[in-house]
Amino acid sequence: MLIRRESYLNTLRDLRDKNLIKVITGLRRVGKSTLLELFQEDLRDSGVNSSAIITYNFEDPIYRDKLDWGVLYDEISAKLDEHTMNYVFLDEVQTIPSFERLVDGLFIKKNVDLYITGSNAFLLSGELATLLSGRYISLNVLPLSFAEYSELFPMTPKTELFAEYFNASSMPEAASLSVDAPNLVNKYLLDIYETIINKDVKNRYEIRDMANFERVTKFALDNVGNFVSSNSVAEALGAGSKNHETDISHKTVDNYLKYLTESFFMYKADRYDIKGKKILKTQEKYYAVDLGFLTALVGGTANADLGHKLENLVYLELRRRNIGDIWVGKHDDNEVDFVVQNPAGERKYYQVAYTAHDAATLERELSSFKKIRDNYPKFLITTDIGNSTVGGILRVNVIDWLLEK
Repeated sequence: MLIRRESYLNTLRDLRDKNLIKVITGLRRVGKSTLLELFQEDLRDSGVNSSAIITYNFEDPIYRDKLDWGVLYDEISAKLDEHTMNYVFLDEVQTIPSFERLVDGLFIKKNVDLYITGSNAFLLSGELATLLSGRYISLNVLPLSFAEYSELFPMTPKTELFAEYFNASSMPEAASLSVDAPNLVNKYLLDIYETIINKDVKNRYEIRDMANFERVTKFALDNVGNFVSSNSVAEALGAGSKNHETDISHKTVDNYLKYLTESFFMYKADRYDIKGKKILKTQEKYYAVDLGFLTALVGGTANADLGHKLENLVYLELRRRNIGDIWVGKHDDNEVDFVVQNPAGERKYYQVAYTAHDAATLERELSSFKKIRDNYPKFLITTDIGNSTVGGILRVNVIDWLLEK
């Protein structure tokens, strides 16, 4: 069954014909190409002629001899109809040497609406970002939300389905595999990981010590929701080691963590001082793009660190909703799991706990909120059944929260 990803499609519909390059980013196999196909179908349904929809997927071997930006520019230009708007889609464009010249050349044409995708943050760095400053808008695609996942299993009770979603992969193809061939899901995820490592990390950054890179990756996955620093990771990985070949510097760790986020395999949440109103330079948190990778790569069990897994899930949903910057909060000696601030400066605060059934746990989770003296909304998200308000703080069931419109 094909999931239409309506939230992303609606964004593309809103951006249609706007004088901006639409840059769609995200992990490999997260559904970027399918999203473009759905949008192209949408264009045809609205009356756009198929000849005005020009699409290239540069991972297709048929383009292996056409990876010259100038040749491609001439070829695409020859296909343009000067009497109508042309919709040009360049999938995995970062594989083209000097691709930024191709993108810039097509963008300045008056009758081109341009859409590009990429599986590495390199797409929006360096020369392209400088060249196109103020002329593009990015859309980061994530694995299936719980609402989208539910479309695959309409007859399954939501509580039962959430347990599956929480302990499985929400990558689109992995979710489909879980129906017909669940024993192949982990292999599929490992194959995605190997592709990311080989195509987006190892070759691009010329990593020589892949053993240490994998150690950092697994450490980061094993510590989702924990505060980490490059120094603490380097110390943890070197602790007790008698083999100097396995030693790793904090600078190397810092680079490896950056490569993981640039490939969209993990996301970093900076620490924010709520009282001092500033972003702190140390002790960030890292979250996996998909909980399935925890099981596939570090052998996580269904009951391992439930609170941090739920925190990871909530972080991803906040990113999907694209409502503002997401930080992990600090207020004196207290922590707030997430501070979300929109462009107008308005905030929402979120605490995440797997359960807060007993009074002591509930008081602990709410204590950080009580010391924040502003009136912005505050949410405690748990798996507990029912929703309520406690001292002005909204206590929300995670399933209800995930499915709210």
